[in-house]
Amino acid sequence: MASITLKDIVKRYGDGFLAVDDVSLEIADGEFVILVGPSGSGKSTVLRMIVGLEDITAGELEIDGRRVNEKAPRDRDLAMVFQNYALYPHLTVAENIAFPLRLAKGKHSEQEIRAKVEHAADLLDLREHLDRKPANLSGGQRQRVAMGRAIVRDAKAFLFDEPLSNLDAKLRGQMRTEIARLQRRLGTTTVYVTHDQTEAMTLGDRVAVLRKGVLQQVASPRGLYEQPVNLFVAGFIGTPPMNFLPGRVSGGRIALPFGEFDLPDRVRDVVGERDLVIVGLRPEHFEDARLVDPSKKDRGHTFEAQVDVTEWLGADLYAYVPFEMPDSVKGMLDELDRELDGEGMRTQFVVALDSASRVRDGETTELWFDPTKMMIFDPESSENLTRDPEEAERVERENEEDRRASLERAKKQEARV
Repeated sequence: MASITLKDIVKRYGDGFLAVDDVSLEIADGEFVILVGPSGSGKSTVLRMIVGLEDITAGELEIDGRRVNEKAPRDRDLAMVFQNYALYPHLTVAENIAFPLRLAKGKHSEQEIRAKVEHAADLLDLREHLDRKPANLSGGQRQRVAMGRAIVRDAKAFLFDEPLSNLDAKLRGQMRTEIARLQRRLGTTTVYVTHDQTEAMTLGDRVAVLRKGVLQQVASPRGLYEQPVNLFVAGFIGTPPMNFLPGRVSGGRIALPFGEFDLPDRVRDVVGERDLVIVGLRPEHFEDARLVDPSKKDRGHTFEAQVDVTEWLGADLYAYVPFEMPDSVKGMLDELDRELDGEGMRTQFVVALDSASRVRDGETTELWFDPTKMMIFDPESSENLTRDPEEAERVERENEEDRRASLERAKKQEARV
C-alpha cells in the first residue's frame, strides 16, 4: 500500500490545450478516492499521469513520499484496470491473471504463481472459471478477471479507469459492491475514475470533483451532498439532481417561482444586500402537503403547484413542475446544464414524494417544503453562500473515523480467515 500525493499538477498538450490545471490532492494509504466529473473534465488524464501513461507538464507526483514524475509506468508499482478489460482472448482466465507475474521472468516460481492466481480467484469467485477463455465469460466475469490480474501483482495501489461503463445497470450495481468489498478486504490504496456520480457516492471514501481540468471540491460523498462549495458540485451530485430556482429578495422575503416566503434568519444573513440569488432545493426537501407529519408542518410552507408529469418508482414518486426562468439567471443555468451533460429541455423542478402520494399527471396539488433546507448560491460567482465550514469539517472528521474503523474491521476479519 502507498500514499499518493499530487502537488500543483498541470497537463498542457502540444497544441496548447490545458487539460489539467493546478490539481493538488493527497490520497492516504489505504484510501479509496474517486475522480469524478462530466466528459472532458480531465479525470482520466489525472489518472493516466499517476500511472505514468501521460507526461506531467508541471507539478510533482509522489508515491510514498518519493517523486516519480520521470519514472516509467513499470517502475511505479501500480496496477491499472481498464474500461475495456484488456484481456488476452487466446489465454485462459488463469493465464490472464498470471500474465503480469510471468512478465517478471524468474521472480516467481510456478508454485508461487499458482498460489497467487488461486488466491485471487477465490477472492473474486472465479475458481470454477480458471480454465475458460474470456469469450465465454460475461462482462462482469471479465471485469473480475481484469481485477484479479491487478491483485496478483501486490501493487502499491489500484487504478480504475471507468471499469463498469461497459456493463448493464444490474451488473454495474453488483460490481460496485464487489469492488467496495474487495478494496476493504485488501486495504489497498485505490483511485477510481468515473463520470457516474452514483458510483462516486457509493464507492469512495472521498470524492474529487473536476470541472474543465480544475479541481472544484474534495470531500466525502456526504460532505459533497450536504455542503457543496458551488453550483457545479451541487448540480453534479445527487439523483435526481438538485433543483435550481431564481430567488428575488426584498424586505426579508424571497420570491420563488411557486410563491413568496419569509427568509430564515441564517439565510437572511448570508444573502446580505443581494436582490437576486439562485436557490438550491433537493427533490426530497418537498413533500405532499396531505402527508406531512403534523408535528413539523408549521416549520415549512405549503404552496399550490401544477404537476406536469409523474414517475412512480415503487419507493418514490417523482413529480415534475414546470416554471418560467428569468433571463437574468437563465444563461448561467443553461450553461451549467450543458456542462452536466443535460439536454437543455424545458425548465422544471422535480419533487420526490412518498410513494403513497396520489399526486398524478396534470393535477393541481399542494406541496410542502422546509425553507431552512434552502441552499443559496451567488448568481455571479456560483459560490454556495449557505455552506457551513464547521459542519463540513465535522462531516469529514466523522468520515475519516468511519474509514479507519472499517479498515480495522476488515483486517481483523481477514486475520480470522
